[in-house]
Amino acid sequence: MAVQTNTNKVNQSKNMGKFFKNVRAELKKVIWPNKKELTSYTTVVLTTCIVVAGGIWLADTIFGKALQLIIK
Repeated sequence: MAVQTNTNKVNQSKNMGKFFKNVRAELKKVIWPNKKELTSYTTVVLTTCIVVAGGIWLADTIFGKALQLIIK
């Protein structure tokens, strides 16, 4: 098993510092939505989820009834 030296720990520390500095720089470039946009996007997502769930439920019900008719 290799022995970890202090230079490895120092290099890892420098790399972590560099990583977090880059993350912070990238987050400054992000254009965050305002409250109105966020509400609008959330409404669209929730509506889409409800419509898709309803469609899946409807298809499941129809196929279930059709299968019951075929089996009988």
